[in-house]
Amino acid sequence: MIAATARLLDTARDGWTMAGVLAVMIFLAVLATAGGIATATASHALGAALAGQVTVQIVAPDADTRARRASQAVTALRRSPAIVHVAPVSRAAVADLLGPWLGSAATEADLPVPALIDVTVAPGRDAVAEVRRIVAAIDPAAQLDAHGAALAGTDTLLRMVMLLAAAIVALMIAASVAMVLLSTRAGLAAHQLTIEVMHRLGATDGQIAMLFCRRMARDAALAAAIGAPLAWGVIVLLGEANAGTGSQLLGGMMLGRPGWIAAVTLPVMVVALAALVAYAAVRRALGRLA
Repeated sequence: MIAATARLLDTARDGWTMAGVLAVMIFLAVLATAGGIATATASHALGAALAGQVTVQIVAPDADTRARRASQAVTALRRSPAIVHVAPVSRAAVADLLGPWLGSAATEADLPVPALIDVTVAPGRDAVAEVRRIVAAIDPAAQLDAHGAALAGTDTLLRMVMLLAAAIVALMIAASVAMVLLSTRAGLAAHQLTIEVMHRLGATDGQIAMLFCRRMARDAALAAAIGAPLAWGVIVLLGEANAGTGSQLLGGMMLGRPGWIAAVTLPVMVVALAALVAYAAVRRALGRLA
């Protein structure tokens, strides 16, 4: 009886239409989920890398004065417990940084290039202030560049991207639920006479609802089998392209194991949700007719 009644309630054309729409939604939802997780990973990795980094610039016009003050600053900074690592930047490294703008002039000895000191501070709000206090005692005109401060605007933008990705996933799931409800209600209206005959033959509301649930699970599974592998393929291609960029920000945009678990689990959750929504909708509709 179950196989026969399932065939009566089945409409192949509607099933393919339903599967096609759900496949598109699953495809977009998986991509949005992967994009949000990769953005969160990149934001965390970049923030952790730059949060404790400070660059000190000794800008005295005289080369000997710059070198003497830079040496004094390095010695004083290394004595502070709030500072983890201190490394003066060589003149050649500074010339390499200025090369794209100054060309061969960046290597000239008489060019007044600031003396740079890379500092890694310990976690804490007062660490950068401690660096500023130590350096100011040696050279009041010295400048500090806290790398984490430069990330403030970028971090806000990345958070907005993550929220947008979460909103897209929520909208895709809501649209999928709405599509399942519409399809279920259309199936109830189209097979009303068949359902009445089944009731007279002794079928319960739960049995009829289970038939609709199985049909919806089948259509949703077909959609997941189409949309999810396509999304996974796009994620892999984007990951390979991203790995070759050499960008610190883009290089950190990786899914990792948690991201792939979410990308694989999401289609399964959509299939289960579609089946549950169809079952609940049929039980509710048949309960009203009783």
